[in-house]
Amino acid sequence: MTRKTLTSEAWPATVERLGGRRLLEQEGRETGAFRRARELECAVDCLRLVLAYCLGALGLRLTAARAEALGIASISNVALLKRVRKAVPWLECLVARQLAAAAPGERDIAAAHGRRVRLVDGTTVVKKSLKDKAEGGLWRVQAVFDLPAERFSAFDLTDETVGEQFDRAAVLAGEIRIGDRYYLQPDRIANVLAAGGDIIVRARWNAVRWLDANGEKADLIAMLKAARGRSLIDRPIRIARADASPLALRLVAIRRPKEARDQAIEAARRKAKKNGATIQPQTLIAAEWMILVTSLPKETFSLLDISALYRLRWRIEIAFKHLKSGTGLDRPPAATAAMAKAYVLAHLLLILLTEPLIAEHLGASPRREAA
Repeated sequence: MTRKTLTSEAWPATVERLGGRRLLEQEGRETGAFRRARELECAVDCLRLVLAYCLGALGLRLTAARAEALGIASISNVALLKRVRKAVPWLECLVARQLAAAAPGERDIAAAHGRRVRLVDGTTVVKKSLKDKAEGGLWRVQAVFDLPAERFSAFDLTDETVGEQFDRAAVLAGEIRIGDRYYLQPDRIANVLAAGGDIIVRARWNAVRWLDANGEKADLIAMLKAARGRSLIDRPIRIARADASPLALRLVAIRRPKEARDQAIEAARRKAKKNGATIQPQTLIAAEWMILVTSLPKETFSLLDISALYRLRWRIEIAFKHLKSGTGLDRPPAATAAMAKAYVLAHLLLILLTEPLIAEHLGASPRREAA
């Protein structure tokens, strides 16, 4: 599906990829997006106009005018606005079906030992500024990206008041869930473990309270300083929780190569200067290392396996880049939550439909090419 297929002879093929006319007509009515024929003769035409508006750049008035010129419908911009707002549950249904249809890929990830790898991350889209306000805030897209299938498997849209949450998406038993340092959330990590998953999460030296095997305070910086003659640390660690037992995990720390160390230290200095703060000596020590925590057992997953698995995290960043540049996901053209959600869902649907076609015709996705 591309923007052109919404107003060309290719639209029937898009309808088939979305489930077929009969299913779409049924869903349109069941979700309340299309109840009876008025300006639009059927639910499929309603969906066509909603997607044309969300994926195009014409705005409500010109989209309505173009629909009339093409003989699709005679509809006012106000009526189209109402249709877009009511279409959100239907778009959620369409996105969910495409996610469920994602078939596992054939590409093997040796370090995962045959287990599904799920990368968790989020990206933001700037809200349309409200009248008389300089800044409208952010919409946050929180997602899970599966490997080796190399496809998104979960999406959630919130505003900036809802932070990123490691356990927001349902856990699949046996999965390895990987997150950046923002996901060092002890209680949410515990939820993933309780549901049958394992985790690899990057850690900041001062983001949690570190404990040893006896429950006593552990000095992470002292561990790093003591290991300066070595490049690897692999040992048990515990993370304290406020209202529950500590999490028993495994600390894996890998000393960065000199060039990467220098870059990390310089970045830490710049950040402190920007915030008007004095950089702590501990931060400079920690910057020399990539610090990870994991629940994966040492007997099965070596330190090198853990490192290799964490390095896969960049693929979700490439996927987000493709989502924004490849489909044109940008600032939603409306300030209301319903309109913004319809806009974002339409773009998510676009990428879910186009990626299988890319693989079919080119044999690889943009992420595979980048790899």
